Parts: sequence; C-alpha cells; structure tokens
Amino acid sequence: MRQPDIEIYLREEHLDALTAWLNQQIGPLELKPWHELVRRGTLTCDKHQIALMIIRKAAGKWASVWFDSAHTPWETDLDCARAIFQGLQEEARCSVGGWSEEEDDPDMDRWIKVNASGEVEFTWAIKA
Repeated sequence: MRQPDIEIYLREEHLDALTAWLNQQIGPLELKPWHELVRRGTLTCDKHQIALMIIRKAAGKWASVWFDSAHTPWETDLDCARAIFQGLQEEARCSVGGWSEEEDDPDMDRWIKVNASGEVEFTWAIKA
C-alpha cells in the first residue's frame, strides 16, 4: 500500500551525495538555502512537484529526509531506503510502519536499517 509521504534517515555527512543522486536519478531538484537545521526544496518526478524537507540532527548524527507527497517513485519508506542505499552505498533507515503522532504507537521505536549487511529491524529509541 502506497504511503502518503516518505521519510528516511541518513547520516548527515551523506546529504550532499543524496541531493546529487536525487537530482541525477529521480529528477530536477531545487533546494533553498539552509535555515538553521532545516533545508526545503522541490523534487520534480514524473511531472509531479514533491516538497522535500531535510532536518539535520533529527536523531543525533542522523538527518530526516521527508518527501511530502504520495507521488514519489517509492511506495513505502522501506522502498526509498533501499533505493538510497543502492544509489549511495550508505546506510539508510526508516520506521517499520507508518508514522503517527500518537504517543502510544507500539512501532514508534521499531526501525529498519538498510546497509551492506542487508535489512535489519532494530530498536532505535530516539531521544527528543
């Protein structure tokens, strides 16, 4: 089932490689300058304008990369994490299920990391 938006996490030192990869492999990417820890932009994919937001230090050294659209090339966060790992050969992480603001969400700390060892589910207790 296609998710309404996509979010993955990538270590901050790989953000420039990610934006270059998106621009070359997915479609034209227009990025605004950084505003403190946040950078916004628009990715064009199959004639759809996809809002993109990158948040540095979202989880320690990990940045959140959020595609605010159901029109991405990926059906799920995991599909996106797989594609980014294949393209960059750097670990990408995503939540196990869809994200919810409910505090009692049992999947809140369950994550999947995609790296050279494969796909592994793990508990990532992100401290706010």
